[in-house]
Amino acid sequence: MKPKKYTLRKFINDIHLWLGIGSGIILFIICLTGTVLTFENEIKSVFADEAIILPKQEVVSIEEMAETLSVEGEVMRVAIDADQTKPYKFAVKTNKTDRRGTTFLANQYTGTYVKLAPNVLDGFFMTMFKLHRWLLLDISVGRPIVGVSTIIFLILSISGIVLWFPKKKLKKLKWRHLKPGFKIAWHAKWKRINYDLHVTLGFYTAIFLVIMALTGLFWSFEWYKDAGSAVLGTEVFSGRGGEPKIKSNISANSNKVDYNTVLKITARELPFKGTTIFQIPTDENEVFSIKKLHDKDFLQTATDELKIDLDGTVISKQLFSEKPINVQIAQSIKAIHIGTIFGWFSKTIYFISCLIATSLPITGVIIWLNKLKKKPKKKFIKA
Repeated sequence: MKPKKYTLRKFINDIHLWLGIGSGIILFIICLTGTVLTFENEIKSVFADEAIILPKQEVVSIEEMAETLSVEGEVMRVAIDADQTKPYKFAVKTNKTDRRGTTFLANQYTGTYVKLAPNVLDGFFMTMFKLHRWLLLDISVGRPIVGVSTIIFLILSISGIVLWFPKKKLKKLKWRHLKPGFKIAWHAKWKRINYDLHVTLGFYTAIFLVIMALTGLFWSFEWYKDAGSAVLGTEVFSGRGGEPKIKSNISANSNKVDYNTVLKITARELPFKGTTIFQIPTDENEVFSIKKLHDKDFLQTATDELKIDLDGTVISKQLFSEKPINVQIAQSIKAIHIGTIFGWFSKTIYFISCLIATSLPITGVIIWLNKLKKKPKKKFIKA
C-alpha cells in the first residue's frame, strides 16, 4: 500500500494544529481578557454613581471654573458633554507624575466641583488590561510574548479559513460541499458538535479576529508600527508625543475673546451633537485648541479639530470626514482594535467574536485528543 502524499493542505493542517497547541494557553488568556475589556466602560458605569445636575439659564464661565480648580493643580482641559444635565469634566495635573490628569466633575451652573471617585472595578480592569497586553509580566518581556502569540493567532485565523473549505478542487466545489460548514449539527454526537463549534464559529468570526490581530500588533512591535505607517502612508499614533503649542500672531491691541465665545465659535463651525474637549491654554499667547467627538453619531470615534486665534479667528479646521482614507484608518487603529469605532454595534460583534475566540483553543485541543483516542482499524488477514 502506497503511503499518502504529504499535501499542502496537510502541511497547513499541521501548522494550524501545532501552533494552536503550543500557544493555546496564552491565546486563551488574551482572548478572555479582550472579551472582558470590550464593555469595560459600560460595566464600570453600573457600579458608579451617575452625576446628574439640574440645568439653569446662567452658566459659570470656564475661566472661573478653571481658576477655582487651579488650587488642585494645573488645569489641562475640560470635556463638555452635549447633554446639559452632565457636569463638565476637568482634567487637572495634581503632581508631576500625573501625566493624564485627575478628573474633577464641575457643576457648570454653580461652579462647585468634586473629585471623581475611583470605581470599585478599576483594579480588576487594570489587571485584565495588564494580562491582555503583557501577561502581568515585565513589559519588556510580556509585550513581545503577546506580540508573537498575536502573530500565531493571525496565522491560525488565516489557516483556519483555508481548512474550512472542503477537500475539493475549486472547479469542482459546489454549494452542497460548502453548506455543512455554515451550520452546527446540534443533533449529532458531542464530538461532531465540538468539531462544528470550532470550525463553523471560527469561520464566522475569522475576519474580525484577523482585524484584531493586525491592529493589535501595533502595540507589540515598533518595527510593525513603522511598517504599518509606511504601508498606510501616514504615521500611526502620531499624536502620542503631544501637539506642538501654537503661539498667537495677533497684535497687542487686538481684542481677545473669552472661553465661552470660543465655545460658541466651535458650535457654529462644528454644528453637531458631541463631546467638546477644550484644551486650556498654558500661557496667554497660546491659541485655543478644541476637539469635538462624534460620540453621539454612528462613527463614534471620529474627531474634528479646530485651532482658534485669541481674537476669535479660525486658524485651522480639520474635519475627520474630509481626511484621506489612509489617515482616517491610521487615526482609528485603537478604535478598530477594541471595537469602539461604531459604538454598541461593533462592540457587540467584537464581544461575541472574542468570546468565540476564547473557546477555540479549548475545542481545538478536544478535537486533537479525540483523534488521538481513535483506535486503529483492524486488519483482516486472508487465510
